[in-house]
Amino acid sequence: MNTILLILLCIFEAAFAFTAIRRRADKKGWQTGRLICSGGQLALFLIMLIAPGIDMSFRFTGLFILLVLRIIIAFIGMMIIRNKEEKSKHPAMMILSALLSVLLISGSLIPSFVISDYSGLPVSGEYEIAEGNAILIDQSRTEEFEADGSKREVPVYFYYPANAGENEKFPLVIFSHGAFGYNQSNFSTFTELASNGYVVISTEHPYHSLFTKDTGGNTITVDPEFLNSIALINTEGTSEETIFELSSRWVKLRCDDIDLVINSVKSAAGESALPEYWYTEEGQNENILAALSVTDTEKIGVMGHSLGGAAAVSLGRTRDDISAVIDLDGTMIGEVLGVENERDIINEEPYTTPLLSFDNEEHHFSAEQARAEDIPYANNTVHDNTVCGYRTYIPGTGHMNYTDLPMYSPPLAAMLGTGTVDASECMMTVNSITLGFFDRYLKGEGEFIVQECTDIS
Repeated sequence: MNTILLILLCIFEAAFAFTAIRRRADKKGWQTGRLICSGGQLALFLIMLIAPGIDMSFRFTGLFILLVLRIIIAFIGMMIIRNKEEKSKHPAMMILSALLSVLLISGSLIPSFVISDYSGLPVSGEYEIAEGNAILIDQSRTEEFEADGSKREVPVYFYYPANAGENEKFPLVIFSHGAFGYNQSNFSTFTELASNGYVVISTEHPYHSLFTKDTGGNTITVDPEFLNSIALINTEGTSEETIFELSSRWVKLRCDDIDLVINSVKSAAGESALPEYWYTEEGQNENILAALSVTDTEKIGVMGHSLGGAAAVSLGRTRDDISAVIDLDGTMIGEVLGVENERDIINEEPYTTPLLSFDNEEHHFSAEQARAEDIPYANNTVHDNTVCGYRTYIPGTGHMNYTDLPMYSPPLAAMLGTGTVDASECMMTVNSITLGFFDRYLKGEGEFIVQECTDIS
C-alpha cells in the first residue's frame, strides 16, 4: 500500500505542475495551486489510513510532517504575495519544483519501505502478556566504553503472564541479542513463551546493541570499534589469536551482563520494593515488581541469537542455577580455550546442562565439512560432549531467519543474511521447538524430540 500511496502522491504533483504550466500560472496562482495540491495530498494520506499497511507510526511520520509543513508554507507564501503584481512563473521552475516535491515525498516514505508494520506473530498460550522495563546499574563494573568512570548499565525488558493465578510461579528465561542487535530482535519468541507461562527478560548490551538508552535518557549507539572488530574477524587472513582475543572479550562482557540480570532478579524476587540499582521510569516500578512476584528463580533458562547464543552456552557451563540453554545460530566461541599453531583449543569437558542449538543451512553444512576435514570447531566439540544435547537446522535459512528482523525489516535482514524460507513460518517453528524444549527442561512437562533437519517446506 505504501507504493500505491507514493504513486498517487506523485500523480498529484504531476497533475498540479501540468495544470499550472498549461494555464501559465503566475506566482500567486502557483502558491494557490500548491496549497490546494498539498491539502489534497494530506487528505489522501488521511483517507488511506484505513488501508492495511498505512498508519500513523514513525514509518509515516516524516510524510505527515512534510505535508503539514508544505501546507503552512504555501499558505504563508500566498498571504505574502496576494496584493502584489506578479509575472508568470517560468515553466522550468514549475517542473523543477514538482521534481523536488517528488524527491521530498519519496525520501519521507523511505522508512515505510525499509520497516514493515510487523507487530508480532500469533501466540499459542492462554496467558495475557504484560511488559515492563528497567535498567540495572552494576556498581561493581566501570563502563569500559566510556572514559568518565561511570558504572555499567544494563537495560532489561520483561514479558510475563498478566493473569497469573494466586501463588502461581513461572520459570525465568533470559535472552541475549546478537551483535548490533536490540531488545526486540526475537519479540515473537518472548511473547510466545510469556503466553505459555514464562517470565522472559530480554537483556540489552549497551555498545553491542544497535541502540539503547541509559539512565540519563541518552541514546547509546553501537560502538564503532566493536563494529570494526566484527568486520576484522570476518576478514580472510585474520589470525586465530586475534579472533580468540576479541571474541573472548565480547563473551565475557555479555556473560557479566547476564550474571548481573540473574543475580539481581534472584535478589529482588519476592521483595516489596526494588533496590536502588534498579532504575525504572515513571509507571514501570509496579510492572517490574509484578513480574518478579511471579518469577520462579529455581528454574532458569538462558538463550540468545548469534553472539548472544555463544554467551548463553558459556553461562550454561559456569552457572549451576541454569537448567536449560538454547543457542540460536551462534558459534560457541566461549568454548575456545586458546589457540595453538593456528588451531583452536576447545573445551572437551562434558557439557552437563541440557542444550539445544539451531543452525542456519550454511552453518550446518560448514560444521559437517569441518568435521570431515578434522578442523576444530567449537559447536561440534560441545555437542560431542553434551550429556543432554539437541541440534537442528532448518533448510533455506540464513543467519537472520532465527530472529524477527526478516518480518520487521526485510531489506535490512536480507543485507545481513536471510535464506529462501518463509520468515513467519520459520520463526513460528523456532518458537514452537523452543517452547517444547523449555517445557521439558524447565517445567518437566512432556517429552522433547527434534530432528537434525527440521524441514518446513
